[in-house]
Amino acid sequence: MRRAALLLTAFALAMPATAAMAQAAPALSKSAKADLAAAVASPLRDKDRARDQYRRPAETLEFFQVAPDMKVGEYAPGGEWYSRLLGLYLGPKGKLVGLYFDPTSGAFNEKAQQGIRDGAASYPADVAAASGLPAERFAAMTLEKLPDSEKGTFDRILVMRMMHNLLRWNIADREIKALRELLKPDGMIGIEQHRAKPDAPFSFTDGSKGYLREADVIKFMEINGFTFVGRSEANANKKDPANWEGGVWTLPPMLRGAKDADKPRLQAIGESDRMTLLFRKRG
Repeated sequence: MRRAALLLTAFALAMPATAAMAQAAPALSKSAKADLAAAVASPLRDKDRARDQYRRPAETLEFFQVAPDMKVGEYAPGGEWYSRLLGLYLGPKGKLVGLYFDPTSGAFNEKAQQGIRDGAASYPADVAAASGLPAERFAAMTLEKLPDSEKGTFDRILVMRMMHNLLRWNIADREIKALRELLKPDGMIGIEQHRAKPDAPFSFTDGSKGYLREADVIKFMEINGFTFVGRSEANANKKDPANWEGGVWTLPPMLRGAKDADKPRLQAIGESDRMTLLFRKRG
């Protein structure tokens, strides 16, 4: 069994004491909140706005303490939904960097490796096009070889709905280690992740269904050099039973494998129940 899976199983039954004692991060400044609100309300996001009710971007980024003048890494940019918003928010005053998988980790075939490199190469221009700002305001790199000049320079790194893939691909340890190297001594990682029920069996929470147990994610990050800061329920959805045979992708926006007759019921549930967790680099 994979090392990461063993670590999670060992600590699946109890929430760590540090989690229970965690304190919430301080609030963003009034001016930062205004910048964030303006980015969320930008007409350039009109096509993305429908999902705000499920993804709660203002609440999420405020909880992660992402200020507009920070250097922020967006880990494993996928559908570019968050990339577009982060470009609008961070582009004028801060620095947004796309952080892509290490293509040599052993989890990717040759075609996928090239796709990772191509994604990193196009990220600055893609975000620039969506935000109307110069591409020079943005950057990207893979985690294959971290430049010394980048280590210890990031204020925040965001890992949005990606931990399940890192675990099922058996690359979680090495990827999180690399992200930790990039953070400043007091830098933080914000994690949003599909949330399984606390008593869900490991066969359902090994990453293959998209759902993970919150206690497992907290313990995994703690044993990889992070202190748990706190949690937010900004992305919670009590309507999600989190037990879909086909995994989280049964729900919107994918509705994978759903019959037409079932789609209205699934749409009424909305997107998945998600944990929203914040961790500070330790040591």
